[in-house]
Amino acid sequence: MSTVAILVTHLLGTGHLARALTLARAFAARGDRAVVLSGGRPVPHLDTREIEMRHLPPLQSDGVNFTRLLDGTGAVASAAYLQNRQQQLCASLADLAPDVLITELFPFGRRVLRTEFLAALETAQHRPRAPLICASIRDILAPPSKPAKAEATADIIRQHYDAVLVHSDRDVTPLDASWPVSPDLAARLCYTGFVAAPPARPHPDGLGAGEVLVSAGGGNVGAEIFAAALQAATADPTRPWRLLIGGGDSAAQIAALRQTAPPNATVEAARPEFRQMLHHAAASVSMAGYNTALDLLQTGTPAVLVPFDAGGEVEQRLRAEALTQLPGVALLPSATLSGPALLERVRQATAAPRRPARTDGLDGAAETVRCVTRLLEQRHAG
Repeated sequence: MSTVAILVTHLLGTGHLARALTLARAFAARGDRAVVLSGGRPVPHLDTREIEMRHLPPLQSDGVNFTRLLDGTGAVASAAYLQNRQQQLCASLADLAPDVLITELFPFGRRVLRTEFLAALETAQHRPRAPLICASIRDILAPPSKPAKAEATADIIRQHYDAVLVHSDRDVTPLDASWPVSPDLAARLCYTGFVAAPPARPHPDGLGAGEVLVSAGGGNVGAEIFAAALQAATADPTRPWRLLIGGGDSAAQIAALRQTAPPNATVEAARPEFRQMLHHAAASVSMAGYNTALDLLQTGTPAVLVPFDAGGEVEQRLRAEALTQLPGVALLPSATLSGPALLERVRQATAAPRRPARTDGLDGAAETVRCVTRLLEQRHAG
């Protein structure tokens, strides 16, 4: 049995944490001790049962300003707060003495936490028996804004990492579609396929049947999507709409949205049964994050994608454009988002032939375990 530590800090949405939890379950299923070191705020709607969690003092970004970090009270994180986080993180790694350390996104992102991540890497590497160290990245990255960022990432990979786990299909979205891949980096890549949670069963009570489910992940984003959804629901009175609100300010947002919601629109907190509800829904309206895309592939639900593009983000737009090649998937850029436009896209998506649920290429968590196992065996043999 190996001890696997997965270090993740989600700053806005919850996709990074959700993927880390899925990986932890896959390692635990093999009999390993999997520990998730989480540096983001708690996310009640994500299932963390049976997963060993260690929580650092939480951080979140100030909206889409990822260079401005807020502490657990919503104030700007002080130097002392960040130092305390770093000390707790390094102490946890010293205590765990993991055989494998996986960092979610870093060093390809989370550069604002570079000092913290590097301290963790150095703590792990200075153990009497250094762990296997892997980076874990999604299918599409935010491309480096200048060559120096890619070069700095390459330097960190060379100094600290044994492998880069790319949670994608090389033939669908190779890493070099969004990031420059040097020969040295290419030699460290391990494509795992997409990391999807096991398919959710339909809800036993058929919750969500015939509804348009509107969601925006677990972060404090999506206000424009929810506002447009209420306009669309008002113009579409014969169909039920359900808005699922996440994020730290969800209670206030729910109260405000309910004041203008028409009778056919339900506004409530994000539900842990969301993936089950998708089986019964008439359509889904959402952004185009990694985990949401996989949920839609697994259920075949008609979908309208409104990619998150604030702050110059391009990742979700690229993913949404790829998904619109499938039947029943419509793209609605945020620049043209409105109630009438959303309703038109919902009608377009639901009029298309229902695509079958996808099962192939979604076993990335199990392949991640196999890849890490091979690397450990090679290290021991060496």
